[in-house]
Amino acid sequence: MANSGFQLLGYFLALGGWIGIISTTALPQWKQSSYAGDAIIMAVGLYEGLWMSCASQSTGQVQCKIFDSLLSLDVHIQTCRALMVISVLMGFIGIIVSVIGMKCTKVGDNNPQTKSRIAITGGALFLLAGLCTLVSVSWYATQVSYHFFDPNTPVNARYEFGSALFVGWAAASLTILGGSFLCCSCANEDRRGQQYYRQSQPSTAREAELLSETSFPD
Repeated sequence: MANSGFQLLGYFLALGGWIGIISTTALPQWKQSSYAGDAIIMAVGLYEGLWMSCASQSTGQVQCKIFDSLLSLDVHIQTCRALMVISVLMGFIGIIVSVIGMKCTKVGDNNPQTKSRIAITGGALFLLAGLCTLVSVSWYATQVSYHFFDPNTPVNARYEFGSALFVGWAAASLTILGGSFLCCSCANEDRRGQQYYRQSQPSTAREAELLSETSFPD
């Protein structure tokens, strides 16, 4: 029962992390810059993400522009896009696979070892999704830091970390933690099943020997 609860904890942690990955992918605040424009009254906040760039004014108006060309984007943006999409897809597959493999579901109850290995596969998918997100967010943050401290970058063109990066780091941590819980709980259960099988083998062989002796007496 405790093992089943451990699986549920890992699953819901990974599910929350996957929702965070989707939010990180969609949010435009991967990097942000706030500065006073030519008009002193109007403060402009610039945001940029993987899919669009936005400008918000102090009046509350927000204007966003989707990136027109994929090939004109920087290499790190294209790579981060690919990694985040892969993370979302692997997380979605991991959700389905983990539901099939967990002890609290009725699918595959006739073969517990196969069910446990399916759950481990789901946990591994969550681990990979979290790692892809972590690499994507950290690489993007490295590029932001590099251009921020570059003396050749104008002051009004420098960006800082946006809120989406912090959401991405938190989502990656939750997904990796949940996937680890799933893998560890199912691996321990699989080992216990194998030990029980090995311990039951001698007694089974002895019972078969006694049965043959009683069936064919000398």
